[in-house]
Amino acid sequence: MKQCAQLFVIFSKIGLFTLGGGYAMLPLMEAELTVKRNWLSQKDFLDLTALAQAAPGILAVNMAIFVGYKLRSLRGAICAALGAVIPSFLIILLIAIFFQNFRDNQIIERIFKGIRPAVVALIAVPVFRLAKSAGITWKTVWFPILCALLVWLMHVSPVYIVLMAGLGGYLFCRGARS
Repeated sequence: MKQCAQLFVIFSKIGLFTLGGGYAMLPLMEAELTVKRNWLSQKDFLDLTALAQAAPGILAVNMAIFVGYKLRSLRGAICAALGAVIPSFLIILLIAIFFQNFRDNQIIERIFKGIRPAVVALIAVPVFRLAKSAGITWKTVWFPILCALLVWLMHVSPVYIVLMAGLGGYLFCRGARS
């Protein structure tokens, strides 16, 4: 039960102190789970991240569920998921209650303008770490760039990108065994 409580606290802290959504949470999750606690290997973290992205739902919640389940089965999944969700729920509830009072406040608007570039940087960090962990090199970087451009410029659904990449990986590995 101790590890379940730790999962709840870890994901609560990450959810409470991270701005920018699931991708901004990834460096904190990685540091906490792979470096500080050594609960997951770097490869396991990368695999769980890929799975969490491919699964429907919110990345941070998916990660919490997958990590919790890997470490403590169903009980761990529930503890980690609740830890990831409760802080965000409470913050959104408070914002909803008080937003009307601060909506046109210039100071609040300036604070959010200042936070935006930091959030972009927080999202960029896990992208580079995941690319390194996934074995992306200067020779293979064209593939993620092509996928990003297809989604961004051609408005191809990420679902199709993930399905095609999975199929391509399957066929490549199948061909390599022959």
